[in-house]
Amino acid sequence: MPPHKQSKPFYLHLTFWVLLAIIVAILLGHFFPATAVKTEWMGKRFVDLIKLFIGPIIFLTIVLGITGMGNLKKAGRIGLKAVIYFEIVTTFALVLGIVFANIFQPGKIHKEGLPVSVSSPPTSAEFSWISFLKENFTLQVLIIAIITGVALSLTSYREKVTPFLARITHYVFIALKYVMYLAPLGAFGGMAYTVGRFGIKTLIPLGKLMLTMYGTMAVFIFIVLGTILRYYKLNIFKFLGAIKEELLIVLGTSSSESALPSLMKKLESMGCSKPVVGLVVPTGYSFNLDGTSIYLSMAIIFLAQLYNVHLSWMEMLSIIGILMVTSKGAAGVTGSGFIILASTLTALHRIPLEGLAFLLAVDKFMSEARAITNIIGNGVATLAISKSEKEFVHPLAAQ
Repeated sequence: MPPHKQSKPFYLHLTFWVLLAIIVAILLGHFFPATAVKTEWMGKRFVDLIKLFIGPIIFLTIVLGITGMGNLKKAGRIGLKAVIYFEIVTTFALVLGIVFANIFQPGKIHKEGLPVSVSSPPTSAEFSWISFLKENFTLQVLIIAIITGVALSLTSYREKVTPFLARITHYVFIALKYVMYLAPLGAFGGMAYTVGRFGIKTLIPLGKLMLTMYGTMAVFIFIVLGTILRYYKLNIFKFLGAIKEELLIVLGTSSSESALPSLMKKLESMGCSKPVVGLVVPTGYSFNLDGTSIYLSMAIIFLAQLYNVHLSWMEMLSIIGILMVTSKGAAGVTGSGFIILASTLTALHRIPLEGLAFLLAVDKFMSEARAITNIIGNGVATLAISKSEKEFVHPLAAQ
Protein backbone atom coordinates (compact mmCIF):
# COMPACT_ATOMS: atom_id res chain seq x y z
CA MET A 1 0.00 0.00 0.00
CA PRO A 2 1.16 3.60 -0.60
CA PRO A 3 2.70 5.45 2.36
CA HIS A 4 0.32 6.95 4.86
CA LYS A 5 -0.76 10.52 4.16
CA GLN A 6 -2.27 13.03 6.53
CA SER A 7 -6.02 12.75 6.10
CA LYS A 8 -7.96 15.71 4.72
CA PRO A 9 -11.09 17.08 6.42
CA PHE A 10 -14.17 15.12 5.34
CA TYR A 11 -15.65 18.11 3.51
CA LEU A 12 -12.67 18.18 1.15
CA HIS A 13 -13.27 14.62 -0.06
CA LEU A 14 -15.19 14.12 -3.31
CA THR A 15 -16.99 11.17 -1.69
CA PHE A 16 -18.67 13.49 0.83
CA TRP A 17 -20.00 15.83 -1.82
CA VAL A 18 -21.27 13.02 -4.06
CA LEU A 19 -23.07 11.40 -1.10
CA LEU A 20 -24.54 14.76 -0.03
CA ALA A 21 -25.71 15.41 -3.60
CA ILE A 22 -27.47 12.02 -3.72
CA ILE A 23 -29.26 12.65 -0.40
CA VAL A 24 -30.41 16.12 -1.47
CA ALA A 25 -31.50 14.72 -4.86
CA ILE A 26 -33.68 12.05 -3.22
CA LEU A 27 -35.36 14.65 -1.01
CA LEU A 28 -35.93 16.98 -3.96
CA GLY A 29 -37.31 14.18 -6.12
CA HIS A 30 -39.71 13.05 -3.41
CA PHE A 31 -41.05 16.42 -2.26
CA PHE A 32 -40.72 18.48 -5.45
CA PRO A 33 -40.89 15.99 -8.36
CA ALA A 34 -41.77 18.60 -10.98
CA THR A 35 -38.59 20.50 -10.22
CA ALA A 36 -36.49 17.35 -9.88
CA VAL A 37 -37.25 16.03 -13.36
CA LYS A 38 -35.82 19.23 -14.82
CA THR A 39 -32.37 18.32 -13.49
CA GLU A 40 -32.03 15.32 -15.81
CA TRP A 41 -29.68 17.23 -18.09
CA MET A 42 -27.08 17.48 -15.33
CA GLY A 43 -26.73 13.72 -15.04
CA LYS A 44 -26.77 13.18 -18.79
CA ARG A 45 -24.20 15.88 -19.52
CA PHE A 46 -21.83 14.54 -16.86
CA VAL A 47 -22.01 11.01 -18.27
CA ASP A 48 -21.55 12.37 -21.80
CA LEU A 49 -18.49 14.31 -20.62
CA ILE A 50 -16.96 11.24 -19.00
CA LYS A 51 -17.64 9.18 -22.13
CA LEU A 52 -15.37 11.56 -24.06
CA PHE A 53 -12.46 10.18 -22.02
CA ILE A 54 -13.34 6.49 -22.38
CA GLY A 55 -12.11 6.07 -25.97
CA PRO A 56 -8.75 7.84 -25.55
CA ILE A 57 -8.01 6.20 -22.19
CA ILE A 58 -8.81 2.67 -23.40
CA PHE A 59 -6.80 3.18 -26.58
CA LEU A 60 -3.76 4.71 -24.88
CA THR A 61 -3.77 2.28 -21.95
CA ILE A 62 -4.00 -0.84 -24.11
CA VAL A 63 -1.44 0.32 -26.69
CA LEU A 64 1.04 1.30 -23.97
CA GLY A 65 0.32 -1.93 -22.12
CA ILE A 66 0.98 -4.18 -25.10
CA THR A 67 4.05 -2.29 -26.32
CA GLY A 68 5.42 -2.05 -22.78
CA MET A 69 4.90 -5.75 -22.17
CA GLY A 70 7.36 -6.68 -24.89
CA ASN A 71 5.83 -10.14 -25.10
CA LEU A 72 2.84 -10.66 -27.37
CA LYS A 73 2.40 -14.22 -26.13
CA LYS A 74 1.90 -12.87 -22.60
CA ALA A 75 -0.67 -10.33 -23.83
CA GLY A 76 -2.56 -13.13 -25.56
CA ARG A 77 -2.45 -15.26 -22.41
CA ILE A 78 -3.89 -12.43 -20.30
CA GLY A 79 -6.67 -11.87 -22.84
CA LEU A 80 -7.58 -15.56 -22.97
CA LYS A 81 -7.48 -15.83 -19.19
CA ALA A 82 -9.82 -12.82 -18.93
CA VAL A 83 -12.35 -14.32 -21.37
CA ILE A 84 -12.38 -17.66 -19.50
CA TYR A 85 -12.77 -15.87 -16.17
CA PHE A 86 -15.64 -13.76 -17.52
CA GLU A 87 -17.54 -16.78 -18.83
CA ILE A 88 -17.19 -18.73 -15.58
CA VAL A 89 -18.13 -15.87 -13.24
CA THR A 90 -21.05 -14.53 -15.31
CA THR A 91 -22.44 -18.06 -15.66
CA PHE A 92 -22.25 -18.40 -11.87
CA ALA A 93 -24.12 -15.08 -11.61
CA LEU A 94 -26.86 -16.38 -13.93
CA VAL A 95 -27.26 -19.53 -11.84
CA LEU A 96 -27.32 -17.52 -8.61
CA GLY A 97 -30.11 -15.33 -9.96
CA ILE A 98 -32.24 -18.36 -10.83
CA VAL A 99 -31.56 -20.09 -7.49
CA PHE A 100 -32.43 -17.07 -5.37
CA ALA A 101 -35.52 -16.29 -7.46
CA ASN A 102 -36.78 -19.83 -6.86
CA ILE A 103 -36.02 -19.66 -3.14
CA PHE A 104 -37.60 -16.26 -2.38
CA GLN A 105 -40.19 -16.25 -5.21
CA PRO A 106 -40.45 -12.47 -5.77
CA GLY A 107 -43.09 -13.04 -8.47
CA LYS A 108 -45.65 -14.42 -6.03
CA ILE A 109 -47.53 -11.13 -5.77
CA HIS A 110 -50.83 -9.69 -7.01
CA LYS A 111 -50.61 -7.97 -10.39
CA GLU A 112 -53.44 -5.56 -9.57
CA GLY A 113 -52.26 -2.03 -8.92
CA LEU A 114 -48.80 -2.47 -10.37
CA PRO A 115 -47.56 0.61 -12.29
CA VAL A 116 -47.33 -0.64 -15.85
CA SER A 117 -47.99 2.58 -17.72
CA VAL A 118 -44.55 4.15 -17.27
CA SER A 119 -43.55 3.06 -20.77
CA SER A 120 -44.14 0.29 -23.24
CA PRO A 121 -42.23 -2.96 -23.51
CA PRO A 122 -40.09 -3.48 -26.62
CA THR A 123 -41.95 -4.82 -29.64
CA SER A 124 -38.95 -6.50 -31.23
CA ALA A 125 -37.44 -9.64 -29.79
CA GLU A 126 -34.48 -9.80 -32.15
CA PHE A 127 -30.91 -9.26 -31.04
CA SER A 128 -28.19 -8.67 -33.61
CA TRP A 129 -24.53 -9.28 -32.84
CA ILE A 130 -23.64 -7.09 -35.82
CA SER A 131 -25.58 -4.22 -34.25
CA PHE A 132 -23.90 -4.96 -30.94
CA LEU A 133 -20.46 -4.56 -32.52
CA LYS A 134 -21.48 -1.46 -34.46
CA GLU A 135 -23.01 0.31 -31.46
CA ASN A 136 -20.55 -0.82 -28.81
CA PHE A 137 -17.97 1.97 -29.01
CA THR A 138 -15.90 0.52 -26.17
CA LEU A 139 -15.48 -2.79 -28.00
CA GLN A 140 -14.56 -1.01 -31.23
CA VAL A 141 -11.83 0.99 -29.50
CA LEU A 142 -10.63 -2.16 -27.74
CA ILE A 143 -10.17 -4.02 -31.05
CA ILE A 144 -8.43 -1.06 -32.74
CA ALA A 145 -6.13 -0.57 -29.72
CA ILE A 146 -5.10 -4.24 -29.65
CA ILE A 147 -4.31 -4.18 -33.38
CA THR A 148 -2.33 -0.94 -32.99
CA GLY A 149 -0.44 -2.25 -29.96
CA VAL A 150 0.50 -5.49 -31.71
CA ALA A 151 1.54 -3.63 -34.86
CA LEU A 152 3.75 -1.20 -32.91
CA SER A 153 5.35 -4.07 -31.00
CA LEU A 154 6.46 -5.61 -34.29
CA THR A 155 8.07 -2.43 -35.64
CA SER A 156 11.16 -0.37 -34.79
CA TYR A 157 8.97 2.71 -34.12
CA ARG A 158 7.93 1.38 -30.73
CA GLU A 159 10.77 3.13 -28.85
CA LYS A 160 9.89 6.50 -30.42
CA VAL A 161 6.11 6.34 -30.22
CA THR A 162 5.73 4.92 -26.69
CA PRO A 163 7.14 7.98 -24.79
CA PHE A 164 4.91 10.28 -26.83
CA LEU A 165 1.80 8.23 -26.03
CA ALA A 166 2.81 8.13 -22.36
CA ARG A 167 2.92 11.95 -22.21
CA ILE A 168 -0.53 12.19 -23.84
CA THR A 169 -1.89 9.67 -21.33
CA HIS A 170 -0.53 11.76 -18.46
CA TYR A 171 -2.33 14.89 -19.66
CA VAL A 172 -5.56 13.01 -20.37
CA PHE A 173 -5.70 11.79 -16.78
CA ILE A 174 -4.97 15.29 -15.47
CA ALA A 175 -7.94 16.58 -17.46
CA LEU A 176 -10.09 13.73 -16.14
CA LYS A 177 -9.13 14.65 -12.57
CA TYR A 178 -10.64 18.11 -13.01
CA VAL A 179 -13.75 16.80 -14.76
CA MET A 180 -14.41 14.48 -11.81
CA TYR A 181 -14.96 17.53 -9.63
CA LEU A 182 -18.31 17.79 -11.45
CA ALA A 183 -19.33 14.34 -10.19
CA PRO A 184 -21.61 15.69 -7.41
CA LEU A 185 -23.62 17.64 -10.00
CA GLY A 186 -23.89 14.58 -12.24
CA ALA A 187 -24.99 12.36 -9.36
CA PHE A 188 -27.50 14.97 -8.20
CA GLY A 189 -29.10 15.31 -11.64
CA GLY A 190 -29.32 11.57 -12.24
CA MET A 191 -30.80 10.68 -8.87
CA ALA A 192 -33.19 13.67 -8.64
CA TYR A 193 -34.65 12.85 -12.06
CA THR A 194 -35.09 9.16 -11.24
CA VAL A 195 -36.94 9.77 -7.97
CA GLY A 196 -38.93 12.71 -9.36
CA ARG A 197 -39.95 10.89 -12.55
CA PHE A 198 -40.83 7.47 -11.13
CA GLY A 199 -41.42 8.17 -7.45
CA ILE A 200 -40.30 6.17 -4.45
CA LYS A 201 -43.87 4.82 -4.17
CA THR A 202 -43.21 2.86 -7.37
CA LEU A 203 -41.04 0.53 -5.31
CA ILE A 204 -43.82 -0.59 -2.95
CA PRO A 205 -45.78 -3.05 -5.19
CA LEU A 206 -42.59 -4.63 -6.50
CA GLY A 207 -40.63 -4.30 -3.28
CA LYS A 208 -40.16 -8.07 -2.99
CA LEU A 209 -38.45 -8.18 -6.36
CA MET A 210 -36.28 -5.20 -5.42
CA LEU A 211 -35.22 -6.74 -2.11
CA THR A 212 -34.50 -10.12 -3.69
CA MET A 213 -32.49 -8.52 -6.50
CA TYR A 214 -30.43 -6.32 -4.19
CA GLY A 215 -29.95 -9.17 -1.72
CA THR A 216 -28.75 -11.56 -4.42
CA MET A 217 -26.27 -9.03 -5.73
CA ALA A 218 -25.00 -8.40 -2.19
CA VAL A 219 -24.44 -12.15 -1.74
CA PHE A 220 -22.64 -12.28 -5.07
CA ILE A 221 -20.37 -9.36 -4.17
CA PHE A 222 -19.48 -10.32 -0.61
CA ILE A 223 -19.52 -14.11 -0.90
CA VAL A 224 -18.60 -14.97 -4.50
CA LEU A 225 -16.35 -12.05 -5.40
CA GLY A 226 -15.12 -11.85 -1.81
CA THR A 227 -14.05 -15.50 -1.98
CA ILE A 228 -12.20 -14.90 -5.26
CA LEU A 229 -10.25 -12.04 -3.69
CA ARG A 230 -9.65 -14.05 -0.51
CA TYR A 231 -8.10 -16.81 -2.65
CA TYR A 232 -5.58 -14.25 -3.88
CA LYS A 233 -5.08 -12.94 -0.31
CA LEU A 234 -7.02 -9.74 -0.96
CA ASN A 235 -9.90 -8.20 0.97
CA ILE A 236 -13.26 -7.28 -0.64
CA PHE A 237 -14.00 -4.66 2.03
CA LYS A 238 -10.68 -2.90 1.48
CA PHE A 239 -11.30 -2.94 -2.24
CA LEU A 240 -14.80 -1.45 -1.87
CA GLY A 241 -13.41 1.21 0.44
CA ALA A 242 -10.77 2.09 -2.13
CA ILE A 243 -13.36 2.64 -4.91
CA LYS A 244 -16.10 4.25 -2.79
CA GLU A 245 -16.04 7.43 -4.89
CA GLU A 246 -16.57 5.45 -8.09
CA LEU A 247 -19.43 3.48 -6.49
CA LEU A 248 -21.23 6.65 -5.41
CA ILE A 249 -20.86 8.14 -8.88
CA VAL A 250 -22.34 4.99 -10.40
CA LEU A 251 -25.15 5.07 -7.82
CA GLY A 252 -26.04 8.63 -8.74
CA THR A 253 -25.77 8.31 -12.52
CA SER A 254 -27.00 4.69 -12.91
CA SER A 255 -24.15 4.21 -15.37
CA SER A 256 -21.07 2.08 -14.76
CA GLU A 257 -19.41 3.83 -17.71
CA SER A 258 -19.35 7.07 -15.71
CA ALA A 259 -16.67 5.56 -13.47
CA LEU A 260 -14.72 3.51 -16.05
CA PRO A 261 -11.79 5.92 -16.55
CA SER A 262 -11.31 6.63 -12.85
CA LEU A 263 -11.66 2.90 -12.02
CA MET A 264 -8.79 2.11 -14.39
CA LYS A 265 -6.64 4.77 -12.75
CA LYS A 266 -7.60 3.56 -9.27
CA LEU A 267 -6.74 -0.06 -10.09
CA GLU A 268 -3.31 1.02 -11.31
CA SER A 269 -2.75 2.96 -8.09
CA MET A 270 -3.67 -0.20 -6.13
CA GLY A 271 -0.85 -2.02 -7.86
CA CYS A 272 -2.36 -3.65 -10.95
CA SER A 273 -0.11 -3.38 -13.98
CA LYS A 274 -1.11 -1.11 -16.83
CA PRO A 275 -1.26 -3.96 -19.40
CA VAL A 276 -3.67 -6.01 -17.27
CA VAL A 277 -5.87 -3.00 -16.48
CA GLY A 278 -5.89 -1.95 -20.12
CA LEU A 279 -6.92 -5.38 -21.36
CA VAL A 280 -9.26 -6.62 -18.63
CA VAL A 281 -11.35 -3.58 -17.69
CA PRO A 282 -12.51 -2.49 -21.20
CA THR A 283 -13.17 -6.10 -22.20
CA GLY A 284 -15.06 -6.66 -18.97
CA TYR A 285 -17.36 -3.72 -19.66
CA SER A 286 -18.61 -5.62 -22.70
CA PHE A 287 -18.40 -9.25 -21.56
CA ASN A 288 -18.27 -9.34 -17.75
CA LEU A 289 -21.61 -7.89 -16.65
CA ASP A 290 -22.20 -9.76 -13.40
CA GLY A 291 -25.02 -7.53 -12.17
CA THR A 292 -26.79 -7.63 -15.52
CA SER A 293 -26.49 -11.44 -15.60
CA ILE A 294 -28.14 -11.75 -12.18
CA TYR A 295 -30.89 -9.36 -13.24
CA LEU A 296 -31.64 -11.16 -16.51
CA SER A 297 -31.97 -14.64 -15.02
CA MET A 298 -33.93 -13.43 -11.98
CA ALA A 299 -36.25 -11.32 -14.13
CA ILE A 300 -37.27 -14.33 -16.25
CA ILE A 301 -38.05 -16.45 -13.17
CA PHE A 302 -39.93 -13.48 -11.66
CA LEU A 303 -42.17 -13.24 -14.74
CA ALA A 304 -42.76 -17.00 -14.74
CA GLN A 305 -43.91 -16.79 -11.12
CA LEU A 306 -46.01 -13.70 -11.86
CA TYR A 307 -47.97 -15.63 -14.51
CA ASN A 308 -47.95 -18.92 -12.56
CA VAL A 309 -45.87 -20.66 -15.23
CA HIS A 310 -44.02 -23.69 -13.90
CA LEU A 311 -40.59 -24.09 -15.46
CA SER A 312 -38.90 -27.48 -15.47
CA TRP A 313 -35.23 -27.88 -14.64
CA MET A 314 -34.53 -28.49 -18.32
CA GLU A 315 -36.21 -25.18 -19.18
CA MET A 316 -34.16 -23.42 -16.52
CA LEU A 317 -30.99 -24.92 -17.97
CA SER A 318 -32.13 -23.68 -21.38
CA ILE A 319 -32.53 -20.19 -19.93
CA ILE A 320 -28.97 -20.32 -18.58
CA GLY A 321 -27.67 -21.60 -21.92
CA ILE A 322 -29.37 -18.82 -23.89
CA LEU A 323 -28.30 -16.09 -21.48
CA MET A 324 -24.71 -17.37 -21.36
CA VAL A 325 -24.42 -16.15 -24.94
CA THR A 326 -26.86 -13.26 -25.23
CA SER A 327 -25.97 -11.62 -21.89
CA LYS A 328 -22.53 -10.84 -23.30
CA GLY A 329 -24.25 -8.41 -25.65
CA ALA A 330 -26.10 -6.47 -22.95
CA ALA A 331 -23.72 -3.52 -23.06
CA GLY A 332 -23.35 -0.74 -25.55
CA VAL A 333 -26.75 -1.15 -27.22
CA THR A 334 -29.57 1.00 -25.92
CA GLY A 335 -32.39 -1.11 -24.49
CA SER A 336 -30.50 -4.33 -25.14
CA GLY A 337 -31.36 -5.72 -21.71
CA PHE A 338 -35.05 -5.83 -22.56
CA ILE A 339 -34.34 -7.11 -26.06
CA ILE A 340 -32.36 -9.99 -24.55
CA LEU A 341 -35.20 -10.70 -22.11
CA ALA A 342 -37.72 -10.59 -24.94
CA SER A 343 -35.65 -12.93 -27.13
CA THR A 344 -35.29 -15.42 -24.27
CA LEU A 345 -39.03 -15.34 -23.50
CA THR A 346 -39.77 -15.84 -27.18
CA ALA A 347 -37.49 -18.87 -27.31
CA LEU A 348 -39.25 -20.40 -24.31
CA HIS A 349 -42.79 -19.85 -25.67
CA ARG A 350 -44.13 -20.05 -22.12
CA ILE A 351 -44.13 -16.56 -20.57
CA PRO A 352 -46.14 -13.61 -22.03
CA LEU A 353 -44.00 -10.77 -23.38
CA GLU A 354 -46.44 -8.30 -21.84
CA GLY A 355 -44.85 -9.08 -18.48
CA LEU A 356 -41.89 -6.89 -19.40
CA ALA A 357 -44.08 -3.88 -18.61
CA PHE A 358 -43.95 -4.81 -14.93
CA LEU A 359 -40.15 -4.74 -15.02
CA LEU A 360 -40.12 -1.42 -16.83
CA ALA A 361 -41.98 0.09 -13.88
CA VAL A 362 -39.00 -0.34 -11.56
CA ASP A 363 -36.13 -0.89 -13.99
CA LYS A 364 -34.65 2.53 -13.29
CA PHE A 365 -34.34 1.72 -9.59
CA MET A 366 -32.71 -1.64 -10.30
CA SER A 367 -30.24 -0.19 -12.79
CA GLU A 368 -28.15 1.23 -9.94
CA ALA A 369 -27.68 -2.24 -8.44
CA ARG A 370 -26.77 -3.70 -11.84
CA ALA A 371 -24.25 -0.95 -12.57
CA ILE A 372 -22.62 -1.14 -9.13
CA THR A 373 -22.31 -4.93 -9.31
CA ASN A 374 -20.89 -4.67 -12.84
CA ILE A 375 -18.16 -2.22 -11.85
CA ILE A 376 -17.22 -4.20 -8.73
CA GLY A 377 -17.10 -7.41 -10.78
CA ASN A 378 -14.74 -5.88 -13.32
CA GLY A 379 -12.53 -4.49 -10.57
CA VAL A 380 -12.30 -7.89 -8.90
CA ALA A 381 -11.54 -9.55 -12.25
CA THR A 382 -8.65 -7.14 -12.81
CA LEU A 383 -7.25 -7.72 -9.33
CA ALA A 384 -7.54 -11.50 -9.66
CA ILE A 385 -5.89 -11.67 -13.07
CA SER A 386 -3.17 -9.24 -11.98
CA LYS A 387 -2.40 -11.47 -9.03
CA SER A 388 -2.46 -14.66 -11.10
CA GLU A 389 -0.06 -13.08 -13.60
CA LYS A 390 2.18 -11.77 -10.79
CA GLU A 391 1.52 -8.28 -12.14
CA PHE A 392 0.61 -6.84 -8.77
CA VAL A 393 2.90 -4.33 -7.05
CA HIS A 394 1.16 -3.16 -3.87
CA PRO A 395 -1.10 -5.95 -2.57
CA LEU A 396 -4.44 -4.90 -1.12
CA ALA A 397 -3.72 -7.51 1.54
CA ALA A 398 -6.34 -9.19 3.64
CA GLN A 399 -6.20 -8.62 7.36
